[in-house]
Amino acid sequence: MLEVKGLEAAYGASQVLFGVDLSIGAGEVVSLLGRNGMGKTTTVRSLLGLLPPRAGSITFERSAIAGLPAYRIARAGIGLVPEGRQIFPNLSVRENLVATARPPRTTSSGELWTLERLYRLFPRLAEREANMGNQLSGGEQQMLAVGRALMTNPRLLILDEATEGLAPLIRAEIWRVLAALKQAGQAILVIDKNVDALSRIADRHYILEKGRIVWSGTSPALHADTTLRGRYLGV
Repeated sequence: MLEVKGLEAAYGASQVLFGVDLSIGAGEVVSLLGRNGMGKTTTVRSLLGLLPPRAGSITFERSAIAGLPAYRIARAGIGLVPEGRQIFPNLSVRENLVATARPPRTTSSGELWTLERLYRLFPRLAEREANMGNQLSGGEQQMLAVGRALMTNPRLLILDEATEGLAPLIRAEIWRVLAALKQAGQAILVIDKNVDALSRIADRHYILEKGRIVWSGTSPALHADTTLRGRYLGV
């Protein structure tokens, strides 16, 4: 589904990514791990067209997307739950969801995302449907950010620090939703610091260190290698 080869990216003269390779298959959950400042968000920005790559290739659904504008990449079927939520504060929950809703680019055999289906996934959003974005708690805003991305009917969903700063009960709710999405066959790329939670849900993992992939492997391999986790993740 997604194939990244030799990706390099920079902010002006400061290069951040150095030959990143990664892939995500249909229905697969993959995590991108690493300490702060190692290039995880820069990788996401490059995938989404928010930062033009300096070199390398990005292929999504057999089409080259490196260097395309962000709106074209979004229309191709990549949805983002951004760090910091970035919901529309002066729109209601329903308006936030409807504003970004669109059918998938290609016909899918899976169930489409509608308000009704989304409210079944997040009953709390149904209860708060008429409330403005700035009237929601942080956890409710995060649910809304996830819901807004799903309403685009993405083939690939990317979550950048989706549980950062949330209360434990809300974090557990987000992980529950991700597990349900995986069960439904949704392909997901997730960035998060909770290695234990990621080990339970992700099929494979990549670790970034100073803009380079230094390790990739399965959840059992990541869980078993305490030296690796201590060296690169501090856990």
